[in-house]
Amino acid sequence: MSSRHPVPEAAPPSDRPRGLSRRRLMRHTLAAAGALAAVGPLSGCSSPAAASGASGLSVWDLFQGGDGMLMDDMIAAVSRGRHGFDVQRTILDWGPSYYTKLAMSAAGGRAADIAVLHLSRLAGYAPGGLLDPFDLDLLAEFGVTEKDFTPAVWQRTRHDGVVHAIPLDVHPFIVFYDKEAAGTAGLLDSSGELAPMGSPEAFLDAGKALAEATGQSGILFGHVTDTAQNWRQFAALYAQTGASFTLPGGGPPEIDVDAAVRVVTFMQQLFDGRTNPNNLDYTGAMAGFIGGRGGMVMLGEWELPTLKKSGIPLGAAPFPTVFGEPAVYTDSHSFVLPHQKNPDPARRREAHRYVAEIVKQSLTWASAGHIPAYQPVVAEPAYAALDPQSSYARAAEVAVLDPPNWFAGAGSNFQNRMCQPLQSALLGNTTPEKAVRQMVAEADTLLRQPDPVA
Repeated sequence: MSSRHPVPEAAPPSDRPRGLSRRRLMRHTLAAAGALAAVGPLSGCSSPAAASGASGLSVWDLFQGGDGMLMDDMIAAVSRGRHGFDVQRTILDWGPSYYTKLAMSAAGGRAADIAVLHLSRLAGYAPGGLLDPFDLDLLAEFGVTEKDFTPAVWQRTRHDGVVHAIPLDVHPFIVFYDKEAAGTAGLLDSSGELAPMGSPEAFLDAGKALAEATGQSGILFGHVTDTAQNWRQFAALYAQTGASFTLPGGGPPEIDVDAAVRVVTFMQQLFDGRTNPNNLDYTGAMAGFIGGRGGMVMLGEWELPTLKKSGIPLGAAPFPTVFGEPAVYTDSHSFVLPHQKNPDPARRREAHRYVAEIVKQSLTWASAGHIPAYQPVVAEPAYAALDPQSSYARAAEVAVLDPPNWFAGAGSNFQNRMCQPLQSALLGNTTPEKAVRQMVAEADTLLRQPDPVA
């Protein structure tokens, strides 16, 4: 997009985004977060209060552990020198408490200058005026434009045609594999990477070959009691069929039942409880792969640091294409501008410059496994040298996120409710047809709930 989107002027004296009464605003705040939960421990040197009184840019994120340390490094890199930033970073616990706090601060118009939001949650925040749009001309001035991102990811940054989020990364659901086992199973191409599958039958055969190579199991997948894993796998495979899964406001859901049944049937065949276990939880699948009890495991790329420490000759690849159209389930940590009642133009300019400079530092971020959303970094020789990260970078080109709706997205009840019938099917407790009917019914129930930002 090349048109200019000016920084919004101050909200009306009500101190709330336009078009929302106090009651509707609170209802939105609760719904957008999933539940009003107690906020977890905070760390950092700033208060999450209004940015206008702070000396530096106030930034909220949910990055802890290794990711948190990498973000510290990136902030340090952009804070050096004469034109560096004075950043006051606040770290909050990931989950409903983070999204509740973000919604409430934006609703009052006294939010941080910049915050991190999962791109899949944008539809729960932008429509109600809880986020302010980015000025694309300002970003371009600082060297960041639409052409620097894959279309599959960039298309999800918009609400009503206006960009409200700038992606930092793409974090896909992929496959990790033991290169030695995969080589023995005849699954590698001439360059030593995982060869394309191409069909459900080929993927089933790959599982059998890996089981023979390891002497135990072929493909591991932890899904029992997990609130997202089954949905991630289903969403990737369903998108590969070319069918749409949409959640129009007011319902009913638009789902190709035949395609969905085909996918669930394949999932049952793949995890038959013999060649590939069907009853593992997340920790069990991780432990099994690290312990050599399986040749491949389906996980998010964020598990790369843990798997690399195992000493396994580790390979990785985008989720295999088996139904015709390449598609990989992903999400994206993105920067947003939480709504402020009276944003200072100079601070907003600095916020844009900060976002632009941080995404340019995403080679550091890639060391943890995340694919940089900013494609000039992906094109650098230093990124190509990252193993196995560069092996699955093309997942960003075929990224599939949750259907855009206020109740969907990372950590949402929607994902949990989709996972329950899928888990029942994988455990052999229901048929694919019944599982899909329940998924449709659950989606329809959620769509019948009033949209708090309509």
